Amino acid sequence: MQQTNKRKWWVLAALALCLLTVGLDLTVLNLALPTLATDLHATNGELQWFADAYNLVLAAALLPAGLLGDRFGRKKLLIVALCLFGAASAACAYADSAAMLIAGRAVLGLGAAFLMPLSMAIIPVLFTEAERPKAIGIWTMANAIGIPLGPVIGGWLLNHYWWGSVFLINLPIIAVALVAVAVLLPESRSAVKRRLDFGGVALSSLGLVCVTYGMIEAGEKGWGDGLALSALLAGVVLLIGFGLWERRVRQPLIELSLFRSKSFTWGALLATAVSFAMFGLLFVTPQYFQAVEGADAFGTGLRLLPIMGGLLVGAKTAEPLLPRRGAKTILTAGFVLLAAGLSMGAFTDVDHNYGYAAVWLSVVGLGIGFTLPTAMDAAIGALSGERSGVGSALIMAMRQVGGTIGVAVLGTVLSNGYRDTLVMDGLSGEAAETVRRSVSAGAAVARQIDSPALLASIRSAFVHGMDAMLWVCAAVAALGMVLALVFLPRLAAKKRPAETEMTI
Repeated sequence: MQQTNKRKWWVLAALALCLLTVGLDLTVLNLALPTLATDLHATNGELQWFADAYNLVLAAALLPAGLLGDRFGRKKLLIVALCLFGAASAACAYADSAAMLIAGRAVLGLGAAFLMPLSMAIIPVLFTEAERPKAIGIWTMANAIGIPLGPVIGGWLLNHYWWGSVFLINLPIIAVALVAVAVLLPESRSAVKRRLDFGGVALSSLGLVCVTYGMIEAGEKGWGDGLALSALLAGVVLLIGFGLWERRVRQPLIELSLFRSKSFTWGALLATAVSFAMFGLLFVTPQYFQAVEGADAFGTGLRLLPIMGGLLVGAKTAEPLLPRRGAKTILTAGFVLLAAGLSMGAFTDVDHNYGYAAVWLSVVGLGIGFTLPTAMDAAIGALSGERSGVGSALIMAMRQVGGTIGVAVLGTVLSNGYRDTLVMDGLSGEAAETVRRSVSAGAAVARQIDSPALLASIRSAFVHGMDAMLWVCAAVAALGMVLALVFLPRLAAKKRPAETEMTI
């Protein structure tokens, strides 16, 4: 019995290793954005697509991935996903254009779409209700540990090698994870064989593609652009159609009955709100540290460590308090911290030194540590072992949709704030267009023509756009605080996992 108990924690460690590749890849990409903007001549829209191609495919494929894992076996599909993720990482490393990198990132998203929900689906199957908060805390931390590792390791690689090396670091991690999953993870699947809802997959995927594309185009070309508005309208119509379809189909892609649980509904929604703010923050801070503060890639990675430090302290503090205080209290306090840290960041000025950034980033990390594991635990607490795959996929889909929309919406706010306050007197049309493209491209132009005034204007304009973006993030965090306080049950749902087929 003791050996079986120890083995399941080793299984969780193997799953955490899988998740490390996902978190590492996300952070490394954000760190490399300034380099990619110049080396691949990428626009702000293409920079957003580097993140959104990954996030969009991930969100679109999560739900069918959860169903396939429940039906055919979670271990089997985890191994396939790791192989796919490794192959896509190598393809991204050797991409020679923005289009090729976007395509590689899309395939990476497909691999991650199986890794994330299936690793989470194991938790309600293997662990008891008393063990679940600790297991979820480990799962969440494994997903988040890429925040410090990605910048530090990736920053060193960017300083010494070409940018493609940041994707190659996935390969040894994936190799170790493959061995660990193959040896330690027992096979598990649902006893009920479900059909795949092809209509739901098509409607949800197309709807998300249209909405995200419309948002990026609106940020790049303005909200009056006909193509952007058409894409947004088409996306909304498709997603409404998806909702109506799910109500009528016999075996829907989404288990609508899950939303009868307040713990699941509000836990998943609040985790989505955290992801919205977190993805936007990780998109903008590396650009701020490099283009405004003048840090190199490795220095940028070190400057992001306070987020992780705060996250570790927050998660460790919240874990023992959760059984006594309940999810409502912990989440409310966490969103207060998150809103406070983001509001501090929104007062950033060009003349502020790194000490100010370290303080507000630490507070933001503390808020994330309180909110994200607690919200995830509240949602997972409503899942049975029978529905763990599709339920976990739905939670992750909501989080990834929130992150995708966050990058698109907050990227639009950043771009508009940056462009509206630029001063480019005397610049030629081509040079002015390059400056408008991104802060990294603008700083390169200013240095090329040796114009301190233009460089100062570019930095000031970017900080103005970043501050506006952080105010939006703070407003979302404040809304999360109100929702947690008003709607979330004080105690998470207590439901004993149902039987599920497992081979040990």
